[in-house]
Amino acid sequence: MNQALAGIDFAPVIPMWLLAGLGVLAALALLPALLRWQAEAGGARRWSPARGAWFRALAFAALLLALANPRLVEETRATRPDIALLVVDRSDSAGLNARPAQITAARDEIEARARRLPDLELRTVEVPEGGNQGTQLYTAMERALADIPRARLAGVMALSDGQVHDLPAPPALDAPFHLLLPGAEGEVDRRIRIIEAPGFGIVGRPVELRVVVEDLGAPANEAGAARLTIRRDGQPPRVESVPVGREHRISVPIERGGPTVVEITAETRPGEVSDLNNRSVVAINGVRDRLRVLLVSGEPHAGQRTWRRLLKADPNVDLVHFTILRPPEKDDLTPLHELALIAFPVRELFQVKLREFDLIIFDRFGNRGLLPPIYLRNIADYVRDGGALLLSVGPEFAGPTSLASTPLGQILPARPPTGMGAAQAALLEQPFRPTVTELGARHPVTENLPGANSFAPDGSAVADATWGRWYRALRADARAGSTVMQGPGGAPLMVLDRVGEGRVALVLSDHIWLWSRGHDGGGPQQELLRRIAHWTMKEPELEEEDLTARIEHGTLTVVRRSLEPGAAPEITITAPGGSLSRHAPAQRGAGRAVVEMPAMQAGVWQAGDGRRTAFAAADAPNPMEVADLRADAAPLRPLVAATGGGVRWLGAEGVPVVPELRRVGLGRDAQGPGWVGLRRNGDHTVTGITALPLLPPWLALPLVLGLALLAWRREGR
Repeated sequence: MNQALAGIDFAPVIPMWLLAGLGVLAALALLPALLRWQAEAGGARRWSPARGAWFRALAFAALLLALANPRLVEETRATRPDIALLVVDRSDSAGLNARPAQITAARDEIEARARRLPDLELRTVEVPEGGNQGTQLYTAMERALADIPRARLAGVMALSDGQVHDLPAPPALDAPFHLLLPGAEGEVDRRIRIIEAPGFGIVGRPVELRVVVEDLGAPANEAGAARLTIRRDGQPPRVESVPVGREHRISVPIERGGPTVVEITAETRPGEVSDLNNRSVVAINGVRDRLRVLLVSGEPHAGQRTWRRLLKADPNVDLVHFTILRPPEKDDLTPLHELALIAFPVRELFQVKLREFDLIIFDRFGNRGLLPPIYLRNIADYVRDGGALLLSVGPEFAGPTSLASTPLGQILPARPPTGMGAAQAALLEQPFRPTVTELGARHPVTENLPGANSFAPDGSAVADATWGRWYRALRADARAGSTVMQGPGGAPLMVLDRVGEGRVALVLSDHIWLWSRGHDGGGPQQELLRRIAHWTMKEPELEEEDLTARIEHGTLTVVRRSLEPGAAPEITITAPGGSLSRHAPAQRGAGRAVVEMPAMQAGVWQAGDGRRTAFAAADAPNPMEVADLRADAAPLRPLVAATGGGVRWLGAEGVPVVPELRRVGLGRDAQGPGWVGLRRNGDHTVTGITALPLLPPWLALPLVLGLALLAWRREGR
């Protein structure tokens, strides 16, 4: 739209400082003529300017005006329309209940009304869901304002529930900001808030959670209680009544290693906005505290310190070590008072404090009457009830002092041959390279050991082992468990077995120490021994028959491990809402089968393969977004107040009540009852200028000379 505006302008022909100086000189020249006083009769004096003084003043004024060069200027302007910005919140909290429909209807109405206003352009920007950063409305608004000249910005209108998490302090905006909220004022929302939740817990000890149930928006003097449902790893729930608004402590037992998933749900409050934040999920990782290991070494040998070095290097292990240096049948007539040895506390270790140990290791131990059968039965019962036993044996395992010939032999997964000459036949003394069996390639204890031999999917050998050679092994008949390593002629070299609730590991050679010294290239001695010990103590990451589930970045990953051949069964996934889905897992090799699927719903996800069940905790994808689900203007109040804008509610039911849009001038109120204002800036572009001199030289010169002549003639009389 074009406009023509006229006005008077000055274009001095000399610099302004010089023009001002001439004006001062002219005033000084006039002062004597203007400040004259004349005496009258009676001594009175009266002001009497000199004749021609006024004509002289007019002459000076005409001269200065001519030098100032006054012009009549006419501008032709093209006015530019103002721009208003409409910000539409599409975050998760703005998508609850009827809010999306209200926001969409209000947007359509505002855009229709803006089109009817002259000289106004409306731009719309949507605020998407911000992940775990909350609602980034101010950031989206600033990004859109970067393309709008501030001289043309009429105002900003936001269709939002008010739950904004990126407002700076103080907010900066030089145009009215109006907030239009869906629903009606006075909404109430119940939520459960975790005050403190430990990430780790000691197995066998309870941990404590601190939570509070809050009713946001409820009257301050309203007191009440809410039922809290607590469910751990899918077990039957327990219900507690807790006071609203006050801290409550929940004791959670940690019964096993690995994650323990706890789901806490507060009952729905009548009339609350949503129960989306009435549920919280906590995952607590169970760890063992200071593993207690009993190591009993038999007669001295070259690798005797192998186990001791390994266990002493682990800061989480408390090691009790006994070495049998003086067996009962040895008698060298040394007086007892000269011996610096202590008696072997058999009863103390194997009856009184036996179950305080997490692992018992016998290293080349031959029972020469030191352990009566009753204590060996105690060890067997200890294993069946959940204990761990590890045997590293040598030639004594095939002799008359073998532990396989005691009550402990009932739980061993392999036994040496018996009969005439069996001891000699069981001892294999020849160079050989230990190898992993096909089953061992899938077992987590021996899987992917550096330098190990490998197998193709069909079971055929692909690469040979590059480990150093050993020179002694024991031939034994594996009668239970899993043979994960083999020696010369395919004889079992390492056998792992589950006995009742406990575990037994049997290493049929005492030459693993050669690897630690790098003999013939060495081998992964430390890593292999660590895995054996931790497998017996039920370390979760070394479970060979297991089902695990975890959720990362919105994806549920279920991993099934098994030594059984063949395809894995279908995995049944139960979502937090109770919906079931079945998935065929993808084979990933080494006994693993994996299912991956999106898991955006907050709560506890359950996976089962028919025998085992695993749980995974999914937090809210945007915890800031669900912290308060009420439509509330409080977070944006500072911005509204700083810009002179207004807050309007769209109404709880039916067609939204959209306020009237009005154009207001600069400095005027930008909101009132039933309306919100958009500033009229009047920004324009000058398209043409016409200038007409009001005192051209041909007129100025006669005028100045004429006034000077009149002044001279008047003063000459």
